[in-house]
Amino acid sequence: MTALLTDNLPLLAGAPNGIKKLRELILELAVRGKLVPQDPNDEPASELLKRIAEEKARLVAEGKIKKQKLLPEITDEEKPFQLPTGWEWVRLDSLLKKIGAGSTPLGGKQAYVANGVKFLRSQNVWNEGLRLNEVAFIPEETHQKMSGTHVEAGDLLFNITGASIGRCAAVPTDFDTGNVSQHVTIIRPVSGATQTFLHIALISQLVQQTVMDVQVGVSREGLSIGKLAQFLIPFPPEVEQHRIVAKVDGLMALCDRLEARQTDADSAHVQLMQTLLDSLTQARDAEDFAQSWQRLAEHFHTLFTTESSIDALKQNLLQLAVMGKLVPQDPNDESAMSFLKVNGIEGKPYTLHGWAKAQLGQLGEVLGGSTPSKANSQFWDGNIPWVSPKDMKRPVIHDSEDHVSPKALEETSLKAIPPNSLLMVVRGMILAHSFPVAITAREVTINQDMKALVPPREVSSYLLMYLQAVKSVMVGLVDRSSHGTCKLVSEKLWAHTVLLPPLAEQHRIVAKVDQLMTLCDQLKSRLDQARQVHEQLANALVEQALA
Repeated sequence: MTALLTDNLPLLAGAPNGIKKLRELILELAVRGKLVPQDPNDEPASELLKRIAEEKARLVAEGKIKKQKLLPEITDEEKPFQLPTGWEWVRLDSLLKKIGAGSTPLGGKQAYVANGVKFLRSQNVWNEGLRLNEVAFIPEETHQKMSGTHVEAGDLLFNITGASIGRCAAVPTDFDTGNVSQHVTIIRPVSGATQTFLHIALISQLVQQTVMDVQVGVSREGLSIGKLAQFLIPFPPEVEQHRIVAKVDGLMALCDRLEARQTDADSAHVQLMQTLLDSLTQARDAEDFAQSWQRLAEHFHTLFTTESSIDALKQNLLQLAVMGKLVPQDPNDESAMSFLKVNGIEGKPYTLHGWAKAQLGQLGEVLGGSTPSKANSQFWDGNIPWVSPKDMKRPVIHDSEDHVSPKALEETSLKAIPPNSLLMVVRGMILAHSFPVAITAREVTINQDMKALVPPREVSSYLLMYLQAVKSVMVGLVDRSSHGTCKLVSEKLWAHTVLLPPLAEQHRIVAKVDQLMTLCDQLKSRLDQARQVHEQLANALVEQALA
């Protein structure tokens, strides 16, 4: 089984989220007894369990631990799969001399000190070990008062609440002492020799899925210690546990190396892409661009192998388009200044032949939005789209989640936005990293977090493309308040200078961009298909490994 795994590592690791799934598979094979071969000469797990039970009885008799409640018998229906010969199904608590959550000292964070005894919280507990870079400290006297939550070397710490529920860290042998908060459970094995295998079992999908299935609370982010104590654990012979741990350590180290290589390869790929895309944006003119594009196109399928690289290509093409480098200028085109004058729009000539520049707010009528009263149901029983930022996920708006009635248009400040208008989000957290813009395919209305520009119909498509191209510029104009609110104020938005080619060149640019975007979408589609095939092959291997 290990040979099946190692022989197909590149295939498994290269699948979507491949290395993460590979780690999960290693753990799953480990707890099913399929990672290393069984040895009939190994002492069966039942003998180790007898010694653990005897040791627990001795500790109870000496008053060192409390006598545990009788655990329910394990039924055949509970057992999720068949174990190899020599293994046993056990309840977690039968292997432990302690299982219990910590507590928070009186005063909460105010009880923390700069130096003292480590106070471990859920953010310190990770599957790969304790992270102590942000550990809190409590005074020695507080530590002594919280004697029931002392952490010892050889313990396992298991998060039982919050988003990190199920994370589990093995406390190393060189750990001195500490305490845990109420969000963390101390799991202390009777036999220290079982700690590392128990850790593997607790972070495996077998236990993690059980955590998800038995959570309590409205948010489904709480696990009771009583339920955790009764979790089923597949328990191998002691000698086999050591073989499994060694094999898991070796395979996880291999995964670490694969991950590092993948990170290096991804970084190199990003740098290569940026260099190649820079060669496009640095083209002197449309002819120079065509030559650079041809060199790039010959290697498309090997260069553009990620969604992010294709998205970067798209954005670069848009930028080239509005720089006048995508199609050649034609001296016979009527100038953009002529078009602006005919439409009564102020503008100035630009350096490119026939181009002009004008402020965005001068290119059409500016309209705002509002929200009709929700208390008046008659305002909301119509079929006129009422567009809000949540609808701005596509470049053409045909409809929206919410709709208003003609009555809302008649009796409120809401305004109708005609077809071929440009809609922009001007307020919301999305402006921290993006600038949603779209064109209307029908008459719509908008809410107060949006603005609309109604330009001459002939330039709508070009303006949409232009605003998509200058997304990063627009994000740079956004104001951010101290509490995180993002807003693009009208003074900055409408004062932005737009570069306008002659109308005929605009149409050529839009057609060229459409053609190239279709090519990019085809690349992305092929990439998705290849990923699906890759994932199907990887899943088939996983199923074969677990069969």
